[in-house]
Amino acid sequence: MSGNHQTLALLLFSAFVAVTLAITTWVSRNRHGSAEEFYAGGRLFSPMENGFAISGDYMSAASFLGVTGLIALFGYDGLLYVVGFLVAWLVVLFLVAELVRNCGRFTLADVVAARMSERPVRIAVGTSSVTVSVLYLVAQMVGAGSLVALLLGGTSEAARNWTVIGVGALMVIYVSMGGMRATTWIQIVKAVLLMGGAIALTVLVLVRFHGDFNQLLRSAAERSGHGDAFLAPGLKYGGDWTARFDFISLGLALVLGTAGLPHILSRFYTVPTARAARRSVVWAIGLIGSFYLMTFVLGFGAAAIVGPEAVRGSNAAGNTAVPLLALDLGGGADSTGGTVLFAIVAAIAFATILAVVAGITLASSASVAHDLYASLRRRRAKPRSEVAVARTAAVGIGVVAIALGLLARDLNVAFLVGLAFAVAASANLPVLLYSLFWRGFTTRGAVWAVYGGLVPALLLVLLSPVVSGSPESLFPGVNFQYFPLQNPGLVSIPLGFLAGWLGTVTSAEPPDQAKHAETEVRSLTGAGAV
Repeated sequence: MSGNHQTLALLLFSAFVAVTLAITTWVSRNRHGSAEEFYAGGRLFSPMENGFAISGDYMSAASFLGVTGLIALFGYDGLLYVVGFLVAWLVVLFLVAELVRNCGRFTLADVVAARMSERPVRIAVGTSSVTVSVLYLVAQMVGAGSLVALLLGGTSEAARNWTVIGVGALMVIYVSMGGMRATTWIQIVKAVLLMGGAIALTVLVLVRFHGDFNQLLRSAAERSGHGDAFLAPGLKYGGDWTARFDFISLGLALVLGTAGLPHILSRFYTVPTARAARRSVVWAIGLIGSFYLMTFVLGFGAAAIVGPEAVRGSNAAGNTAVPLLALDLGGGADSTGGTVLFAIVAAIAFATILAVVAGITLASSASVAHDLYASLRRRRAKPRSEVAVARTAAVGIGVVAIALGLLARDLNVAFLVGLAFAVAASANLPVLLYSLFWRGFTTRGAVWAVYGGLVPALLLVLLSPVVSGSPESLFPGVNFQYFPLQNPGLVSIPLGFLAGWLGTVTSAEPPDQAKHAETEVRSLTGAGAV
């Protein structure tokens, strides 16, 4: 890229970072240090504000960079992510949002522990939540590295590494200084920027093809080199039965995983009532649905205008398809319009990454402090000391995410997020649904449900082609690949539900009927909700 691209994009990056740091500083001066303020922003956000924040939290680097890249490279098969990410919100709306808001206080473990022995349940759910969050964070770090590699011409490994470190440092500052209130406003600003950028690019792509979507698809198919196969299922997931099972596994993980993501569940505690939580989800579905419809146009537009070979040449996983599309739509590499549009899109993508990592880091540090630290202490932690632990935990989680992000820098970000969704659907969703809807559920069942999904999911990923045994693996030089699927969801999600059932039916502890009745009334009516 030319010096103009770099300078303008870096200026816009710097402007966004300056604005978000100003928000964080302003919020940190007005906070009173309580746990409710740090974890839930004082529960003061309106449904519209929270809906924008949820969509800002959810529309990550995987959505903006990874999904459009996969559509540009694989056509129809890339759309699976779009469908999965969107359909998942129906599960959240009908099964989770209101009930979680009524039953919990700050984290997922609050919902489960309401009718179980607190200590083992909080340790299990807290461990699972931190694991999912770190996996999700790695995807955002990889997206940041890809973006800056493109911006600097793809030549500087050191620049990519320092970018990942810089993103990690910023997310720690956002969370430790501003808590949920600063994080929410950063996500709202990011959602507005992302929707504006996506609308502008979509309009420009459609103008290029005179509003004819069919012509866009035909051009994408011709440029792809695959012809009509580009617009039909099977280019990525249709080669053999292993690929087809991988397709089913990924779809299951995407549709069921959202309802188990800690940073999404924690957003329901930032509104005053369950009704507001439900209305937040309706706002979020409208925004997220509109955005994913636009990724159809952006992905096929990148294939038709930039070409899959150019996308793959810039980044093998396709993570830079949207910035390259913006460059072309603006008039090309040497034009003022191309320079400006590329810089704006790169800055929006960077804003996307910063906002999402802040939300995930906050959720995972809350799990460490509110669930793990509070459970491992013999005496109940004071709210202020718990918040101090959460701030310290944000630093530790940032360091781990930076290290893993440097290791996984060549993988597609949407694919990495798919792994996080699989772990969330395997470990968090079974225990959440059983706790809300199964009268006979016990503490042993809850602990077994979490570990029975978490451990197999992680083991299967370690033994899969993701880690070893192929040129695209994390460790291409070794081979301990014994599990053929890239996404473990098809096996690990049923195992999580099975382990929860098995733990319950073999438990000597009788289920607490009174606590279940109390949880049921509270979840459905909001009576006694915090």
